[in-house]
Formats: sequence, structure tokens, C-alpha cells
Amino acid sequence: MCANTILKLLTLCALAHFISAHTLKEQPISTEQKYLIVRGETPKESAGSQEHLEFNDAATLLLTSFKTQTISASNAIEECSQPAHKATFSGIDYVILLGMLVVSLGIGIFYGFFETGGSSSEDFLLGSGMSLLPVTLSLTTSFITAIELLGNPSEMYFQGTQFVLIVIPMVLVIPVAVKIFYPIYFKMELTSCYEYLGIRFGKEIRILGAVLYVIQMCFYTAVAVLAPAIALSKATGLNTKIAVILIYVVCVFYSSMGGIKACVIADSFQAAVLAVSLVLIVGLGSFYSGNPIEVFQTAAEYDRLEFFNFDPDPTTRHTVWSVVIGGFFYWTSLFCTNQASVQKCMSLKSLKLAKIALGFAIIGLIIVFLLNFYTGLMVFTHYAQCDPLIVGRITASDQLLPYYVINTYEGVYTIAGIFVAGIFAASLGTVASALNSLSAVTCEDLLINGMNIKISPEKGATYAKWMSLGFGAVSFGLVFIVEHLGGVLQATLTLNGLIGGVTLGLFVLGIACKQANSKGAFYGGLLSLTLVVFVGVVAQLGDVKTPTLPTSVESCNCHMNVTGIIGDLLSESLLVKTEGGFTSWPIFRISYMWFSMIGCLLTVFLGWLISLIIDALQRRSVLKITGKGIDNPAISEDIFQKETSVTFSTVVKPTETTSGEGHINLAIHLDDESQPK
Repeated sequence: MCANTILKLLTLCALAHFISAHTLKEQPISTEQKYLIVRGETPKESAGSQEHLEFNDAATLLLTSFKTQTISASNAIEECSQPAHKATFSGIDYVILLGMLVVSLGIGIFYGFFETGGSSSEDFLLGSGMSLLPVTLSLTTSFITAIELLGNPSEMYFQGTQFVLIVIPMVLVIPVAVKIFYPIYFKMELTSCYEYLGIRFGKEIRILGAVLYVIQMCFYTAVAVLAPAIALSKATGLNTKIAVILIYVVCVFYSSMGGIKACVIADSFQAAVLAVSLVLIVGLGSFYSGNPIEVFQTAAEYDRLEFFNFDPDPTTRHTVWSVVIGGFFYWTSLFCTNQASVQKCMSLKSLKLAKIALGFAIIGLIIVFLLNFYTGLMVFTHYAQCDPLIVGRITASDQLLPYYVINTYEGVYTIAGIFVAGIFAASLGTVASALNSLSAVTCEDLLINGMNIKISPEKGATYAKWMSLGFGAVSFGLVFIVEHLGGVLQATLTLNGLIGGVTLGLFVLGIACKQANSKGAFYGGLLSLTLVVFVGVVAQLGDVKTPTLPTSVESCNCHMNVTGIIGDLLSESLLVKTEGGFTSWPIFRISYMWFSMIGCLLTVFLGWLISLIIDALQRRSVLKITGKGIDNPAISEDIFQKETSVTFSTVVKPTETTSGEGHINLAIHLDDESQPK
């Protein structure tokens, strides 16, 4: 291994000379050439050519220089790490951002101190019959996180358009939600969707589902705030800590004071801000970067348009199969078994209104995603000849959109403030909805059901307010822990999908499998969670890099940053895993899009299998004692000397129970017919 590492370092030294020579001659180097050389290879067609000889001569020269320690950095190459002028946040931009935050605070003040009602837990957590439009807008905003607003354009820019198909499973989820899940929730009049797990399986499974949700959302809200704050800080100069503090202060205040009503109304306002931001970016992009025809022509020219990759390999990052099928399980977990969305739908007066709200929310979500995807192609058209990441003007892909907006639209008055307000609006909607749902889950599932604490309806709102405040503080603290752990960001997002898949599996197990019992659900859920989290964490530790599509720096007004290129290639080459390492196994390289499906199906299968095994053991025990009466001296053995037939019947009686065996009671009736055949 040591020899391989030294060989890679020496090869990179040769590559440094190779790139420097071509850069000074202003000759472009293809991505294929760079990667082949990093791996100690040269293109087959160039073997024995002048290029091949130059490479060998360069390697010899650099090895000699390396031994005599005469290598020094050249100052003759112009750096591109800083643009000639970097746009900053102006005073009017801060006014726009603060105005959006003040309006959100005002909504919390109104519903917390002036709105009549809201003193009971039902009013605070469910809203007691809200109107259709604000709930629809709130649902749409809940699923549009700042991570996606910044990440989707970056995906189009660096990986192409295959991920656009994620809108297809959004449509497929609608019939599943309105025909299967929500009719059950409304008939049971649930405050928390995990109440269903308690009625179906028992208290332990309800607590399991609630605890998984609490862990998932606490970490997810921290990432949902930190990731865009860092991106905005790098691109606009806005202080990261100030951005994080502002978001949490506003969210915690209006979610803890006004409850679900304040969250829904604030989300509606924030949805309007977000829509204005997206429309302005796309509209101005047509003027500054190119009209739709030019955008798609450029995308096609640089191989960004890809919609029909039917590769069956599950390790391929994005294919039709992984995006559509894996995306279906992901969106089902968000729409159908996520307390934040279920709670908003339950705030409506009827199931019919909930179905309408879900339908229009998904339509709105699709429109926003498509605009966001198009924005990524538009940004690529603008930077097709000068990639800001390669030349060092940005340091991470999620900084691409903020950098584009702030610098390209610098001359447009207030656009920076509107854009950042839109990003803040997405973060506010995500965090506020999460905090309110966490307070509902904690009060209903953990305190009342799990710890048997009696909370009167009059005091329920007070408890929920304190819970919302407490979870806001916990999530805020996690932000500064996650900030210093670097790679934990992507790992946390993966964990979010894994937990969502297992939770969905528990619901599917209860709805679809009559044979499932509480022990099967509990042990099946825990075992599935352990397996999928292990696979997900190892996959993150393995850090398998997906090569990006090629970009260009041909039109940059400077030479390539050789130091940056060598550093990137060095890190990539040293991350290559040796053959035979367990992290190279296919299961640990599986696409993250499959995680939700794997978690769901594994939970259903293991829960069903364990339930059957437990049921078979219980039946065998019952038959041993009562079927033949061998261990019961009160029963004469003469009855068993005749040929008899024993019949069994399974009676399903749905009753709520705290026994731990759920409401599916498998009663075995033994009828001694005592008739010779």
C-alpha cells in the first residue's frame, strides 16, 4: 500500500508539470487526460507519441528534482481564486430580509396573544378546522427545503437532468395517500400519526415510531438551517452564525407562541416570498444568461440532457429506476407517515378537503421543482465556458446558485435581498413545521402514552409550547456540533431517508399484513433500522465519489489554478479504495435513492417473518397444553384413543389494548368433535 501511495504521489508530480506546461501554452486539458494520468495511465492512442514521451520526460525530470528538493511553486501562473469584483449584501437587501422575518414574527404574536381560542392542546396542535388555501401553501412549503433549493440547480449543473424524473413519484403518491393512509387517520381522529401504531400494535411500537421521528427531525432541522447558511455566507458574505440565530429565534417564537395556526399562516406568506424569488431569478436569467432555447441547446451540447438512463445497476447514482421507484418510497414517507405533513392535513375539517390540499400541494411542489431544475441549466449556460468551481471562485457546489444570483444580477436593485429572503423562507417553513410536529409527538406519544403523564386539555397547549421551545434549543445546539463535523452533513441527510423508510415500513406492515403482531413489528423494525443504518453509514464512510460531467474554463480571463487542481486530484486519488476492502462491496456502493425503499421493504419482510415465527411458537405451545391434553390430568386420555378431528378458526377482533400484542387477537378455538372418521 505504501508503494502504491508513493507511486500516486510521483505520478501527480509528473501531472503537475504536464498541466503547467499545457496551461502556460494555453492548451486545454481534457478531463479524460487528467483522470487517466492520475491513475498512472495514458490514452492508448497516444502511446509512443510525442505526448507520451513528454509525460515520461516530465516524470523523470520531476523525480530528479524531487530528490534534490529543488521544486518551487511558480508565481508566473495567474490565480483565479478571487473574482475581480465580489458583490456584497447592501443595506436595502438587509431591509428586505428583516422585513420578511418581522412579518413572520408578527404572525406568531397575533396568534399567540390576540387570536381567540388556542388554549387547548387540540387548538394548538391541530388548529381546529383551518381553511384550505393556507394549509395547501403550507404543505407545499414544508417539502421545499433550502437544501433542495440550492442543491437541485447544482445537480443539474454537475450531473445532468436525470434527477428531474423525481417529479413522477410525487404524482404516484397521491392515490396512495388519499386512498389508504389518510382515510385511516381521519376515521381515528388522530393528533399524532403514531397513534395508529399504538392502536395496531401496542404502546411499544408507538413509542418506537415517535422516538425515530424525534431523532430524525432534530438532526434534519439542524442541517436544513446550517447548510444554506454556510452557502449564503460563502457567496454573499452574510455571517453564518447571524443567519442561524435569526432563523431559530423567529421559528421558535412563532411556532411556540402561535402553534399550528401560526405555522400554517406564516408558511403561506413565506411561500409567496419563495415564489417571487424563483420567478425573478428565472425571468432575469432569460435576459442575462439565455432564453429557454439557448439554455437547452447549451445543455444538449455539453451532455447535460439525460432522461432515459435505464441502467439496472443499483450502484449507479441516478437512473430511471432509482429516481422513480426509490423516489416513490421517499415521497410516500414524507407525505403519508411524516407527522409534519399529517398534522397539517388533520387541521382541515374533512378528509375531502385534505385530499384536495394534498393534490394541489403536490402540483405546487412539482412547479417549484421544475423551476428550480431549469435554474440549474440556466446557470450552466451562463458558466459553460468558465466554471467558477474549477477556477476557485466558489469552494462547494451548493454555493453555485447564490454566487450566480449575487454576482450576475448585481445591477438589479433588491434582487439579492429577495433571493436570500426566499432561501430563509424555505428554512423557516421547514424548521417551524418540524418544531410544532415534534411538540405534538412528544406530548401525545411520549408523555401521555409512554410515561402515562396526565395532561388536561386546558394545560395541553402550555406543555406543547414548552416542548416546541425545548426542541428549538436542542436543534440550535446541534447546528454548532454538526458544523465542526464536516462530513456528517451528508450522513445526516442519508440517515433521514433511512429512518423515514423504516417508519413507512411499520405503517405498511400494520395496514397490509394481518398476521403481523407487536413483537414482529418491534424486532423487525429494530433489526431493519440497524441493518440499513449500518449500510448507510459505511457507504458515507466509504465516500464513493460520483464523477461530475465535464466543465470548461476556456473563456476565463486567467489561467487555471494548478495548485487547486493538483490538490483536488491528489485527494481523489488517495481516496481510491484498495481491492478487497469491504467498503468496496456493491451493497455499500448502492445509490442513496434506494435507501428508503430498502428500509421499508426490509421492515415489512422481517416484521412479517418474525410475526409468523412467534405465532407458530405460540400455537405450538397452545396445542401442547390443550390440543392433546397430555399435560392436563383433568382430561381423560381415553378421548385421544379415538380418531378425532380438531378444527381451528382465527377470529380478528380489533380492540385497542396496552398489552403489547396490539389489536389483532389471534384466538384459537379447539372444537373436539370426537367423531370417528
